[in-house]
Amino acid sequence: MTSFFSKIFNKKTESIESSTQKQPQHQLYVDIHSHLLPGIDDGSKAMFHSIKFVSAMQKLGYKKLIITPHIMSHRYKNSSKIILEKLEILKDAIADHDIDVTLEAASEYYLDDHFLSLLDKGDILTLHGKYVLFEMSYTRPPVDLEGIVFNMILAGYIPVLAHPERYIHMHSDFSQYTALKEQGVLFQLNLNSLAGYYSKKVQNVAKKLVNKGMVDFLGSDIHKMQQIETLETVLKGPLLQKIFEKNKILNNSFL
Repeated sequence: MTSFFSKIFNKKTESIESSTQKQPQHQLYVDIHSHLLPGIDDGSKAMFHSIKFVSAMQKLGYKKLIITPHIMSHRYKNSSKIILEKLEILKDAIADHDIDVTLEAASEYYLDDHFLSLLDKGDILTLHGKYVLFEMSYTRPPVDLEGIVFNMILAGYIPVLAHPERYIHMHSDFSQYTALKEQGVLFQLNLNSLAGYYSKKVQNVAKKLVNKGMVDFLGSDIHKMQQIETLETVLKGPLLQKIFEKNKILNNSFL
């Protein structure tokens, strides 16, 4: 009898353990990169779209969205004032629609002379108080990238490179990634890169960064609904768990 009940108990235990193992061990609650403020860059075109995007992200399990419009002097002439004013308008709109998600704003800064000017003035919108999200040309590095990064760190900021996997000029020499990490730059990977959304080459570099444990943040980089649909497949698939297992992901510490 003891043996019989032991077998039943063991089978139930195995079933529970198996069921538990199938459940997601990790979930993202904070997104640190998106373009959801209406009408100020290449993301959301109107308030209707912004509300739709925020609602969709909330349904995917996000509790906080740190929205990061471009500040790019040659294309998107945004400022801290413009971004923060738009943020308040969007906050009011989602409150009217009973969407339970926290909204904050920073910026995705393009490395140019205008950014250096803002850095000198201390006019920087940060992630969680001290992290600065920045980008550069996809095809060629900025002049004196190392010096710009040094100036950010000297000013008391922690530089976060947006979607490092997408910079074509870095693909042929992976040591460039290592050098930036050694200088103190954190990496924010686009989740959709892992689904091959941008290209097969970008996907391969993204996987390499994940496997080497070089990813610090994960971002949606949402501009349109199609990207949210791709994002959903990544969040519900096995890749997210692998990222967390191989990397120390900081997103949820911003909650």
